[in-house]
Amino acid sequence: MQPIEEIYREYAGMVYKYLISLTRDEGLAEELTQETFYQAIKSSNKYNESCKISTWLCAIAKNVLMTYKRKHPILEDVDETEVAAESAESEAIGNVSRVELLKKIHEMEDPYKEVIYLRVFGGLSFSEIGEILGKSENYARVTFYRGKEKLGKEVNINE
Repeated sequence: MQPIEEIYREYAGMVYKYLISLTRDEGLAEELTQETFYQAIKSSNKYNESCKISTWLCAIAKNVLMTYKRKHPILEDVDETEVAAESAESEAIGNVSRVELLKKIHEMEDPYKEVIYLRVFGGLSFSEIGEILGKSENYARVTFYRGKEKLGKEVNINE
């Protein structure tokens, strides 16, 4: 395994983007990124290279976030209307209110919800999303497209 300083320089930005896509809070994402690398150092002897370092780090980040949510249950009630979704992908859904669109995304099942959050709110490429999820870039593209289609149908049903 590479030295942790190299790993941090190479992957900290990706872990931060992943966490910000899940939390939609820059300060919290920074805090959780630091905790992720702290936990990675503590458990570096458990890394067996059966997966990419990025996948391992994102798994740690997700666990760190779940631990944080258990200790701070108020995070579950974060008002998603505060999130700005200014992207071509979200505009393609149609002329729906931002609040309604965010509610519909929140109600979606995984993996669609997670891929949409990573793409729209995290600003990640399909390649990065595939790497985080331990899947291919094509998987991320197809899942995003299908999620967007489901979202479009859901929004049209209720109009």
